[in-house]
Amino acid sequence: MRRLYLVVLLLSLGVAIGVRADTFQLQDGTSITGEIALPATPETLNIKTGPSKYERIGWTNFTQTTLQELVKNPKLTAFVEPYIEVTIEERRQKTAPPNITQPERVNRPPKTSLFAALAGSSVGLVTLLLLYAANIYAGYEVSVIRAYSPALVCGISAIAPIIGPIIFLSMPTKMKSLQAEEEVIEEAQAHAPAPVNPMVPEGVAEGHAAGGLSLAARPEAGPALPETQVFKRGQFTFNRRFIETKFASFFGIARRDADKDMILLIKAARGEFPATRISRIAASDMHVEVRKGNASSEVQIPFVEISEIHLKHKDA
Repeated sequence: MRRLYLVVLLLSLGVAIGVRADTFQLQDGTSITGEIALPATPETLNIKTGPSKYERIGWTNFTQTTLQELVKNPKLTAFVEPYIEVTIEERRQKTAPPNITQPERVNRPPKTSLFAALAGSSVGLVTLLLLYAANIYAGYEVSVIRAYSPALVCGISAIAPIIGPIIFLSMPTKMKSLQAEEEVIEEAQAHAPAPVNPMVPEGVAEGHAAGGLSLAARPEAGPALPETQVFKRGQFTFNRRFIETKFASFFGIARRDADKDMILLIKAARGEFPATRISRIAASDMHVEVRKGNASSEVQIPFVEISEIHLKHKDA
């Protein structure tokens, strides 16, 4: 009975060994049967072919079919992968561009003109209104600089935006010649009424009195004040040339007897300035000396702010 048990045990062991053994195909056409003995190395694989017999086979000696089977073993994957040949189809699959799914595109608005696009939104409409208002204000500034009627320039700017201010800005300044200004002044002085002597009765000739009596003892009247000259914007263009020509005596520190009591009353946007002297002048403004009591101060006045200039006596 013991011999029978021993024979059965040996047969079972042989069947178990036969079941666990694997067949490995080699490049030279031969094959080797055994089981894998771990650990493996990056160069070879150790195969147990008998109870105490081992063979080391290089990875390059295995066929690609055998390597494909060995790579399935997680413990051998890192050693086998470098020796597996990649087919052309597999290379194409790996290098094929990915399938990109196009996202949904937002439809662009229809093409329109710039002004139509601005008028299509509240922000654009406010922008157009601000530009329109700025255009009219630019027309007003051009009318001040070129000495044209503000109503005319602003009206044309409202009808023809942008173009209107550009046209008037390109035109020469509307200014009278110095000769014409002097003729206007002389004509105003010629039509001015003669000063009346309050000490002589009306209708009585000088040197005679009622009843044939002489008025030799008539008291003399005080000197008459010179007439105030008024220069208004629109009739005259206020710039450096005009100021230097008409009021040359006001540039000196000391003035002659005829002009020493004269002042310039300048009416500007910031108020009225009684100037006794012009201290400095530039292309766009001038500095005048304004006296208040015993103190004096220097004030800068731009030409565009001046509306009128009165040349008058300080007591007038």
